[in-house]
Amino acid sequence: MLKVYQYSGCSTCKNALKWLKQHAIPFQEIAIRETPPALTELKAMLAAFEGDLRRLFNTSGMDYRALGLKDKLSAMSTDEALKLLSENGNLVKRPFAIDAKGGIHLVGFKEAEWEAALLHRR
Repeated sequence: MLKVYQYSGCSTCKNALKWLKQHAIPFQEIAIRETPPALTELKAMLAAFEGDLRRLFNTSGMDYRALGLKDKLSAMSTDEALKLLSENGNLVKRPFAIDAKGGIHLVGFKEAEWEAALLHRR
């Protein structure tokens, strides 16, 4: 089943959930702040994005800026960065939608990407 990590105050997340419901796509909704994605999920997402760590980070978030990650991320090891994401859901780009067995790996909500990944696979 598709897991969608989201934050209730995020308009992009709300749009993604609304889109999933409109298309009758079953999903499990998970509060990203309280339960960030697990390391295994983050590693799977990173592999799907060909190792581009930056795509997993919420670069416009306050925590990202407060930690100075814009300047620090390039010097971090992959393991350090993934550990940071797994411990702080505010740092993760959202919504974060994954079904590793089904080959679904989506971050952020771009309707065309979600349509290609979720509707054209049925």
